Amino acid sequence: MIKNGTRLRSQVCDTQIIVVKAAASLDDLRCGGQPMLALDADRPEGLTPDANFADGTTMGKRYVDDGDAEVLVTKAGAGSLSVGTTPLVIKEAKPLPASD
Repeated sequence: MIKNGTRLRSQVCDTQIIVVKAAASLDDLRCGGQPMLALDADRPEGLTPDANFADGTTMGKRYVDDGDAEVLVTKAGAGSLSVGTTPLVIKEAKPLPASD
């Protein structure tokens, strides 16, 4: 199982992430339709993002799934993050309380 603080990279683009909040769903974490690799793993040659998962990632944004998993993008890339075939979504910022 993936743990908090784990750093991963995409097989198909420049995307790199760090796991902020681990969940069992992250065992099938993908980028560009391909499984994520350990940060120090060699990336296979010739792979490109699947057209259905090529919306890209944004550096500094947190992405979440419906299973409470949360990852932080540390390097942006062309592939989009998903758990299996379910895309992750950008976590919305919580509104600050009004200070009157």
